[in-house]
Amino acid sequence: MNRCYALPLLALCAVSVLAQAPAPASQTHTSDLGFSYSLPSDWTVVQTPSSLADVKQSQSEAATSEAEKKGIECVQIALTARHGNPASIVAVVQLPQSCFGQPITDKDLPGFAEGAMTNFKRAFVLSDPVYGSYFLGSHSLWIERVNGVAIGHAESHYTVEITCSVLRKGAVCWMVMATDHADLADFEQGRVTLDGETPAALVPASAFDVKPTP
Repeated sequence: MNRCYALPLLALCAVSVLAQAPAPASQTHTSDLGFSYSLPSDWTVVQTPSSLADVKQSQSEAATSEAEKKGIECVQIALTARHGNPASIVAVVQLPQSCFGQPITDKDLPGFAEGAMTNFKRAFVLSDPVYGSYFLGSHSLWIERVNGVAIGHAESHYTVEITCSVLRKGAVCWMVMATDHADLADFEQGRVTLDGETPAALVPASAFDVKPTP
């Protein structure tokens, strides 16, 4: 089953973070879904966009199946953070298995990433996509990277990267809109633990060595 609908809010929420106010929070985020993720202390964790409910409603109204509506209902924004000016944005989105109620497998990972990238097309001109797959411990991850230019703002250039995995309790995707190489490195080198396994950098240097068919 193509589950690209399951994470439709990622891009919309990440873009809206640009206007959000800071909220005190630890730089290490731990989720009940079974993972943790760390960012450097100079990144600012921000509040979940107040318009999230409205975004979900509009997405649900456009859904074409009950399964799609269920995915939209269940998706959660686990973390958003920003850094610099112009700001780079990191967002982490999760889909709990307990809510979704259907099996989620590694075969669904390309669909998760593609669903997020589809939403970016509403606000950015995207080019030069590259794909990869890799393992962290026992977990398979799918990764995609594209260049993005904000529509109507040709001076605003981003590297957009998203990587997704399936955990015991659901699926999770980490995403960055990076304005420079340093912020992209912060995102990729952020330490993650997945289902209690050994901590590791989110994106290893070899992530794009294996290039699956998108």
